[in-house]
Order: sequence, then structure tokens, then C-alpha cells
Amino acid sequence: MGAEFVALSLSPLLIGVLAAVTCALPGNFLLLRRQALIGDAISHVVLPGIVVAFLLTGRVAALPMMLGAAGAALVSVILIEAVRRTARIEAGAAMGVIFTTLFAAGVLLLEQSDTSGVHLDVEHALYGNLESLIWLDATGWSSLLDPMALAGLPPELPRMAGALVIVALAIAAMWRPLAIATFDEGFAATLGLPVRAIGLALVMLAALAAVAAFDAVGSIIVIAMFICPPAAARMMTDRLLPQVMWSVGFAILSAVLGYVLAGYGPLWLGFANSVSAAGMIATVSGLILGATMLFGPCRRRAGIAA
Repeated sequence: MGAEFVALSLSPLLIGVLAAVTCALPGNFLLLRRQALIGDAISHVVLPGIVVAFLLTGRVAALPMMLGAAGAALVSVILIEAVRRTARIEAGAAMGVIFTTLFAAGVLLLEQSDTSGVHLDVEHALYGNLESLIWLDATGWSSLLDPMALAGLPPELPRMAGALVIVALAIAAMWRPLAIATFDEGFAATLGLPVRAIGLALVMLAALAAVAAFDAVGSIIVIAMFICPPAAARMMTDRLLPQVMWSVGFAILSAVLGYVLAGYGPLWLGFANSVSAAGMIATVSGLILGATMLFGPCRRRAGIAA
């Protein structure tokens, strides 16, 4: 039983946990800055960039994906500003139009492209391929100490681990200025803090998390993890650091419980087939948020102290 778990479930479970935590960390600050939907926006914008990167290189690799996503983000900013100025509408409406259009363009590119040789299609863009990221070279727990077996780990696992380390270290390094700018940009500016640079750095961290997680878990988990664990944590405490810790705990719980329920829940209920792990993880995160909205000790409080 242990050998089967290590080979079939350990790797996708760890990838799900890493992706959830990586998105939840910057999600806390986006939520407090009232920019929570930026995670949703990023997940829409990166799709056409990733598809174009694949069409140009013929392979799904981290560096081309990052460059393609960055290019798509730049194009989206230019288009949003052009629509806003030409149509004379508010920025939010312009963002909605451009993000929806770019995501639709990415879906059309996927449908018209030959992606049969790789895990890249419309379903993959939404739900990822978490269940398929198994560790074929594992023979049991002893494989964790076997260099040859470790070399066969799915590449998504070290990629997500690296993204988590970068995001966590970056947030820790700029914790104080980021916290000040999050709660009071005017006061941060009077202190001489680079408010715009801090905001841009936060968005870049969110983009890094989204792109790293997109290939493995798809856009549904990316969107859910940017919003649900931080929002649930917001209901549990009125201080920033405990909120971040609560969000990490909720992200881990969502990933673990969601993955288990996706695989075994239908069997417990008498059904023959499992359900999407990404969909179930997002569902569990939403249920956790709902529970904290009803029973969280800080659900009625408006402010959070740094």
C-alpha cells in the first residue's frame, strides 16, 4: 500500500500543496489591497502567452512559458489602456473586456493547434493534469533517498518548489514595506517607500505563482487559491502575520482534503469513477471560506492591524 501511494499519489499531492501555498501567499496582500481579482486576471492573461510560447518552441517548458506569459501581460496592459482611453470607460470595465478576450483567444488557439503530443488543451488549461503527475520510478518510501529514483520525479514538482521558495523569500524580504504600503499607501509614500514598485513587485510575484502552477493544476486552482485561503484567513484573525499563517494552513488543508476526496469520495458514495482533483480542491477551499464566514471570530471586523 505504501509503495502504491508513493508512486501514484505522493507527487501530485505535493504539487497540489505547493501550488496552493504559492498562490495563497501573495493572495493575502492582493486581498488586503482590494486587488484579489488580479489572480483571476493573471490566470486569464497567461493562457494565450503560454500557447504562443508552445507554438513557437514546440515544447512545454518553464522558461518559454514564463516569457510568453510576460509578453501576454505586457500586451494586456497596452490594450487595457488603449480601450480605456478610446472608449472612455473605467479601468475595471476595460480590464474585464481585455482579460475575457485574451482568454478566449487562448482557448481558440488551443483548439486550432496540434497539441496532441503534449498535455496542453482546453481541459488542461482549466483543470491541469494533476492526476497524471505520478512518480513512475518510485518503489516505496525508500525511493525518497534514492538519487536515481528522485531523478524521475515529475518536473512540475521541483518547479513548484522553486516558485514557492522565490515567492516566500521575496515576501519575507520586503515584509515591512509591503505591509505598510498595503495598509496605507499615502503614509508609505511619505516615508519615501517606492509604492508603485512595491505594487508591481507583488503583481510579478502573483504572476510567477500563476505561471508556475498553471501547467500542473490549471486555472481553476490558481484562481481559487489566490482568493479563498486568504479570505478565509481574514475571518480568523485581525493581524497580518497570523492571517498569512492561517492562509497557508487553509491552502494545505484544501489541497490535501480535496485530492483525497476527488479520488476516494465517489467510491465511498458508491460511484465507479473519481472526479477532477483540481475541481474538488477548489470546491473544498470554497467550503472552508464559507465555514469561516459563518463561524470565524473576525467575520464582522473591518480592519486588520499590521
